[in-house]
Order: sequence, then structure tokens, then C-alpha cells
Amino acid sequence: MRQAGFDGRGSCVRWTEVAGREPARVYVHGLGAASTVYHAHIAARPELAGRRSLFVDLPGHGISDRPHDFAYTLEDHADALAAALDEAAVRGAEVIGHSMGGAVAIVLAHRRPELVARLVLAEGNLDPHPPAGAGSSGISSYEEDAFVTGGGHARVLADVGPTWAATMRLADPLALHRSACGLVRGTEPTMRRMLEDLPVERVYLQGALSGELAGAEALSAAGVDVVEVPGAGHNVMFDAPDAFAAAVRG
Repeated sequence: MRQAGFDGRGSCVRWTEVAGREPARVYVHGLGAASTVYHAHIAARPELAGRRSLFVDLPGHGISDRPHDFAYTLEDHADALAAALDEAAVRGAEVIGHSMGGAVAIVLAHRRPELVARLVLAEGNLDPHPPAGAGSSGISSYEEDAFVTGGGHARVLADVGPTWAATMRLADPLALHRSACGLVRGTEPTMRRMLEDLPVERVYLQGALSGELAGAEALSAAGVDVVEVPGAGHNVMFDAPDAFAAAVRG
């Protein structure tokens, strides 16, 4: 396990790493998740083995620290991820981001272009104010105190299902709520606009069971390879690991 400071107060973002060839692949999890749980089985596949692979847990999640004086915006998460890549001497990485991790990866590539040479996004958040049914919207609908200490966290854990709850219960409730609010708030420019303007290779995976991706034609026109994955929902890496691995391999 490795670590890097991210807030100037001693808090650390942590990751596990598999040695291998460069360029590195960096796996970034979604809201209330953890990178190894969602991505280690993909990185270990024969067609992807042999590459240096980093599994980074964002602040407030998994094995990373969870300071209570941290805002947990998308920009904050991207800066923490950049700190990890700087410490690991990673440049020109392939960054694979799921859900919120996809949004963080886009912001990282926008703010620190030397760190990212390729993006693979699995249902990454592209727009602020997602639909009411999205997990981030449900979490952010609570006031902070009501979520953290007023029973909201427990209610959400009971409602999200066993897969998401298994890792969400490892995330700090305050960090989870602030991260959800940051995801709903979005960025300026939006994650979608950043993605369209990025000069790197970009792949966007949309699970067919999640419905049609809004604005797919405009993304394609901007050079994003939009791939609909049959039989998959939001967790493409679990629902269709073959297709997910194929997209990562390129």
C-alpha cells in the first residue's frame, strides 16, 4: 500500500499497486465504492495483465483518510488523485473511472493534462443535477446533519442494495454526503464540456439496461467512442466484464 498527502494537514490518499509495463492504468471508483473491489478482477484478466496498475481510493473512501474539514468537491477529489499520481511518478496514464470516478477522471485530465493520455469512463457523471433516481441525488437530498447523524446514512444503506452497501458502509458518512453534493453541483465548465474538449483518446461505456446516453451524438462528434454494452447496467465491470476489459485494452 502506498500513500500521498492531499490536504496539507497530514491526510493521505492511498492506493494499492501492481508492478508492470508503462503506461500505467489507474482505476478510480465511484461514489461510496472502493477501487480494488470494483476493478481488481478486471486488471487481473489475461488480456490486461502485465501493465502497471494502480487502484486508488478517493478521500473519505476505502483505505484513504477522511478529514472532516475537507470539502470533497470533484475538484478536490481530482487534486487528491493528482497527488497520488505525482507521488507514484505516473505520467500519461490510462485512467479508468466508474460513475463519480469518471467525473473525477475528466476533471483530472482537464486540470493536469500531463497525467492522462487516455480515458475509459463507465457511466461517468457528465452533468450536474442528475435525475432524482440517481444515488448521489438521494444522498444529497438530506441536509448534512440529517444524513450524518440523523439516520439518513442508515436509511440509504438499507435502500441501495447489498452490492453498493458493501462498500458504502466503509465510506465516511460526512465524506459521502459532501461528495454526493459535489457531484450534484458539478463543475464549471461541466464535465461533459470538459470531456468533449479533451484532446486524448476517450471511451465512454453505457450499460444498455441504464437507457440511452443523453447527448451521445454530440459526444461522438467530439471524438468520444461511445459504446453501449448489452446486458449491462450501471456496474458494467460486474455485469459485462468481457466488454469492460475489451474497452480498457483498447
